[in-house]
Amino acid sequence: MDKLIGTAPARTPGSAASLALITSTVHSVYIDMNTLLTISQADGRPMYLQIMEQIRHHIAAGNWTPGREIPSIRALAAELRVSVITVKRAYSDLEHEGVIVTRQGRGTFVSESAKLGENLQLRELTEHLDAAATLARRLGLSDKELHDKLTAAQRKQEPSA
Repeated sequence: MDKLIGTAPARTPGSAASLALITSTVHSVYIDMNTLLTISQADGRPMYLQIMEQIRHHIAAGNWTPGREIPSIRALAAELRVSVITVKRAYSDLEHEGVIVTRQGRGTFVSESAKLGENLQLRELTEHLDAAATLARRLGLSDKELHDKLTAAQRKQEPSA
């Protein structure tokens, strides 16, 4: 099982693997080679919500499979440089939603729920559609105009025949 390894290492400027430093208020944690959690104090959302959103996204995208061990509360808090209480709140809420499970003495794992990834993807889609509907109202678009734009976006995704 992949575990928390550490913070992003500094690389030499100009190398293919160099990482840009943005500010000291952004903390990145590598969980494995393809997975990254980033917490920004500049983000208006509470940090526990940022953690929850990113964990949900990694599960929905299939990066974190059912049964995969995730970092302990203390390890993640230390690596993200946030309070243990912040990570505990995120994990507690995710556990209440059925996204993760904690096994006493063994650790915290992605839930084995068969439809978890699909449910999280549907939740993410709903959030994006709600945001699109809000923006459409601000722009004064009619329901038909919004529908036409969604249909056009879907057609862009279809493979060429």
